Amino acid sequence: MISIITAGLFTTVQDEGRWGYQAYGVPVAGAMDRHAYNMANILAGNQPGAAALEMTVTGDTIRFDRAAYVAICGADMRPALDGREMAVWTSFPVPAGSVLACGYAAGGCRAYLAVRGGIDVPAVLGSRATYTRAALGGLDGRKLKAGDTLAVGACDLADTRPLVLPDEFRATYGSDIVLRVLPGPQDDHFTADGLATLFSAAYTVTDEADRMGYRLAGPKIAHSGKADIVSDALPQGAIQVPGHGMPIVMMADRATTGGYTKIGTVIGPDLALLAQAKPGDTVRLRRCGDEEAVAALRAERARHAAAAAWRAGALRPPSAAVRRFSLTVNGQTYAIEIEEEST
Repeated sequence: MISIITAGLFTTVQDEGRWGYQAYGVPVAGAMDRHAYNMANILAGNQPGAAALEMTVTGDTIRFDRAAYVAICGADMRPALDGREMAVWTSFPVPAGSVLACGYAAGGCRAYLAVRGGIDVPAVLGSRATYTRAALGGLDGRKLKAGDTLAVGACDLADTRPLVLPDEFRATYGSDIVLRVLPGPQDDHFTADGLATLFSAAYTVTDEADRMGYRLAGPKIAHSGKADIVSDALPQGAIQVPGHGMPIVMMADRATTGGYTKIGTVIGPDLALLAQAKPGDTVRLRRCGDEEAVAALRAERARHAAAAAWRAGALRPPSAAVRRFSLTVNGQTYAIEIEEEST
């Protein structure tokens, strides 16, 4: 059991999201930065999809009523365990009765706290993800507040050695980010100059940036006709452009349909960068094709698999027999070791 002593600005329970129900009007929700979320679960020793805490801009102060093993990845919220500073992109044991305090995000916007065993709240439609606009999932469908308690799933704490994630599996967050974009599906509703503007101008993240969408400010994107369309499906990363000509990138808590023209879609692996952007940060959009988008997704999955293999190797007994090989994706080489089963 963990208890919230002081709550951050907007902390919720999140997992991979509530997929399969958009046809019924149920948004997906889930972790905004799927890379940091996945790395936190890998470090904590959880199964993929385990529920974790997503902390936004400022973190929480949490008391652990029982011994635990935790990992923190993503924005650097300067975590401190019983007053001792801890690093992000690491995992470490937490003694019973200890207090973990997280502050303001010095770099990035969102941090993920994974606890071995996962945050144990009831699953709703197959997911523990919080969607606050409908009070769905998580803890009573809302952000956490002081005095809340959360259960942790049953787990094995036999091996709780501290681990530090290698640099090649970490992400860095800056104030000037580039996002790859697949044009369409309504890019034909914009002028040639409008499309050129999208892929050449610098935009600024506005104060209207949350789990539903990021509104950007910058040069106006010109439509060739009306900005409205008959509502259709709204995928994650879709860039809507209403009549005022400013782009809005749809994020995890987006609605299932939308009636504004969509000039393009930010590819999935790049959305983590936008999820870590704060108001005032600069965003540039770069056109990409299907092959590049697919390659980026494969590289992301290979990176996660390599991180999981690294963790298994880091905890392997010295006497275990291993098979070593390397995996190269898009020019990045990952060293992987697999423990061979004894015969």
